[in-house]
Order: sequence, then structure tokens, then C-alpha cells
Amino acid sequence: MDSLSYTSYAAAWLATALLLLLARHLRGPRKLNPPPGPKPWPIIGNLNLIGTLPHRSIHDLSQKYGEIMQLKFGSFNVVVGSSAAMAKVFLKTMDVNFACRPKTAAGKYTTYNYSNMTWSPYGPYWRQARKICLMELFSVKRIESYEYIRVEETNSLLKSVFESAGEEIVLKDLLSSESLNVISRMVLGKRYLDEELNSVVSPIEFRQMLDELFLLNGVFNIGDSIPWIGFMDLQGYVKRMKAVNKKFDRFLEHVLDEHNERRKAAGENFEPKDMVDLLLQLADDPNLDVKLERHGVKAFTQDLLAGGTESSAMTVEWAIAELLKNPENFQRAYEELNQVIGHDKWVHEKDMPNLPYIKAIAKETMRLHPVAPMLVPRRARQNCKVAGYDITEGTRVFVSIWSIGRDPNLWDKPEEFCPERFIGKEIDVKGHDFELLPFGAGRRMCPGYSLGIKVVESTLANLLHGFEWKLPNTMSENDLNMEEQFGLSTPKKIPLSTVAQPRLPLHMYRF
Repeated sequence: MDSLSYTSYAAAWLATALLLLLARHLRGPRKLNPPPGPKPWPIIGNLNLIGTLPHRSIHDLSQKYGEIMQLKFGSFNVVVGSSAAMAKVFLKTMDVNFACRPKTAAGKYTTYNYSNMTWSPYGPYWRQARKICLMELFSVKRIESYEYIRVEETNSLLKSVFESAGEEIVLKDLLSSESLNVISRMVLGKRYLDEELNSVVSPIEFRQMLDELFLLNGVFNIGDSIPWIGFMDLQGYVKRMKAVNKKFDRFLEHVLDEHNERRKAAGENFEPKDMVDLLLQLADDPNLDVKLERHGVKAFTQDLLAGGTESSAMTVEWAIAELLKNPENFQRAYEELNQVIGHDKWVHEKDMPNLPYIKAIAKETMRLHPVAPMLVPRRARQNCKVAGYDITEGTRVFVSIWSIGRDPNLWDKPEEFCPERFIGKEIDVKGHDFELLPFGAGRRMCPGYSLGIKVVESTLANLLHGFEWKLPNTMSENDLNMEEQFGLSTPKKIPLSTVAQPRLPLHMYRF
């Protein structure tokens, strides 16, 4: 009897389970609850709503649909977080689920098939790359050891500005040369903007290659959103990506050959002096979890050059432009520099903690003009829920730090340039304060942020300390064009032309 009861009980439960499964099958898959967003068109999705400045288009849409919204870019779902709370979810709380990158033409054709730090997929190779960056390339000791390079190149910049005193100058040209010389000496071991008889590329070509690389890594390529028409390359971007990759590969092969010859000549006495030396040394390490191939060394080198050049030059240019637009801020900066530094020395990196207003100018500039206004896109590794909404595997995720920087719930008068808002507040750019994320946060945060901050702050401080800045001719603050141009970064659409006059004793400019 007991045996019969047990059999009947089991049969009843089995029948119930089968009925539940059948009912679920008849109902179809669970209805998803996606974030709010505009209704997509066939084929193109919501691409018709994205203008020439995508970060502004997305910001406008977020004002209508909220801090988390879903768009459709061609064949792919795109979720945008545009508040500090959403940034914290995507970049910290659920960081591991959004630590991957979408597959793009830029990643494939300009970074040796996703072999660099920026575009490599989440996994053993990327984890090893991140470890190399944090423990070797951008360690505190390594960055401090290159301080003399930053000082020398800053002095070279100041000398160039002094020699053009009273004349109209295009500031970004000088800033780009400084940042490129800093990063090329740290990464490659020498300046590559100096003319040499055996140069594989000219200084102009080198700068053009970097500009093109940065632009192409930020464009909205239609083939990335609608893969089945990707082969047509309707915008011509893939053709340009292949062309710039070919130029870079020729240059990087030359760089690696030079470094290997020097290593061979030195033999056992070889000591790495730059980042390429370190990478080549690591490539020979049999204990690496994933072997670092030659194309990986080239991809890392290219990533270091591009990431370290554009960001600092762009930020300093925007800072000077904002100060020219708001001249009352100049006076406070000058007063702080006069009081703390005086007129008989230049600003050193160790002085920066004593210059809170200069640091505040840098932060305010990065709030209003972040280098990557929507960060580099991420991809959901699996289905999940965010704020009660369903995010499906493969969804592309953007965090709009451009919108966060203009959130009236976070910032008083967010459209105004006001460095004072940071005075007395412990808000940093190290990825812990989600209202200010110029370098991102979490696993995919820019590993070179500490170097970037040093270059931006010390360059800006010395330019303000050494010179008074004016707009050329009869131009007024109202005439200053503050439009931006979209790519992976957002530089000024029209480069800043300005006039500098020395404000220190003349002997200070003898470098």
C-alpha cells in the first residue's frame, strides 16, 4: 500500500510538471521588459535619430526616455545609461557582465584583429594585457621614472610659446607636439616628430596617422550596425581603416626591428629603457598565461601612442578656450600661481596638490568636454536585469558621461564653466565618483589615467603660470567658437587660435 501511494504521488507530480511545461510552451517565450525608447524602423532601427554629433543626439533622447533607454542600431539592441546611478550599475555593480566589447570594423582592421587593450574581448588575453599595463607599463615607479621626459617636453612647449609671443598661434598644434613627444619618448624611446634622413614616416605623416586612427575608432560605421551590408563599405570607412593600418604596420615593424637590433647588440647587459623594450621582453617570457605575439606588441604600442596623445592635448585646449570664454577665472588662477609658485620657478608635478584651483579647472574641463563622451562601448555577456528592465545577451551598452556631466540633479548650472564647484569637494577622476568619469571606471577603465592627469595638470599649470592669454585681434569672448567634432574623442571643431604674452621675468624663458 505504501509503495502504491508513493508511485501515485510521484506520478501526480510528474503529470503536474509536464502540464506546466506544456503550458509554458503554448504561451511562448517569456515576454521581455526592455528599457523605454523610441520605436525602431525596419532595417535601420533608430539610426535615423542619430545626427553628426551622436553624443548630443543620445543626450536629447535620454531627456525624453530617462536614465536608461534602449535604442536599435540596425540589427543590434543598444542600451544607454545616462545617470551616475546607471553608470555605477554598468561599470561597477554589474561590471563583469558588461566587460566585453562589441565586434567592430575598427577593432578588426586597426588593432590587429582586436589585439590591443581597448578592443580585445574579455578573457585571458585581456586580463593579461591589463596586468601588463597596471604592473609594468603604468606602475607608479615607471611613471615617476619618466618625469624628466615630461619636464623636458613641457619646457620645449613653453619655449615655443615664448618664441611666438604676441603672434597668433594655433594652440593645439603645439600641444599635440608636446604630448606626442612625451608619449613617443616613453613608449618608443625617442622623438618621432624630429626630421631624420632614415625616418620611415615624416612628422606630418605620423601626426596624420594618429588623427586618422582616433577618428576611425569613433565613427558610426553602418556596417557595424547592419552587418549584412558591411561588405559594401557605404561610407568608405573600412577602406580608410585598412589604409591607416597598413601605414602604421610599416612604421611599427620598423620600430620593433630597431628595438630588437639594440637588444641583440646589448646581449645579457640589455636594460629596457622604454615601453616597447618592456613589451618585447615580456613577449619572450615563457611564463605568460597567453603568449604575447609580435602583432600583439604592435597593437599595444599603437594603443599607447594613440591613447596618450590626443586626450591630454584636447583637454588642455578646451581648458584654455573655456578660460578665454570666462576671463574672470584667469585672474583667480593667476593669483593662486603667484601665491604658491611665485615668479622665480616653473610648476613641477609635486606642486599640484598645492594648486587646488588649477586642478579644479582641469576637472571642470573634463566634466564639460570629456575625451570619450560615451566611453568605449561595452557588450552584455549574458541576459540580465538592470533597474527592473531586461538586457539581452549581445546588447551594446553606452554610458553617456557627457549627459552625466550635464545632469542638473548633480551639478548646479551644469552648462556653465565653473571650476569653483570642485573647491573643497573630494571628487576625483579615478573611477570612484560616478558623477565624474573622464577615464571610465571598473575593469575597462583607462589604465593610463594617472599619466594623463599628470600631463594635463602640469601642462595647463605652466601655460597659465608663464603667459597671459588673449583672443587675437578684435575678437571677443562671444566670437569664440565652442563647437566640437565627434570621433572617439570630441576635439574643438575649429582649433583655438590665441595670443600669449610672457608674465614672468625674461630669464625664466631660457631653457
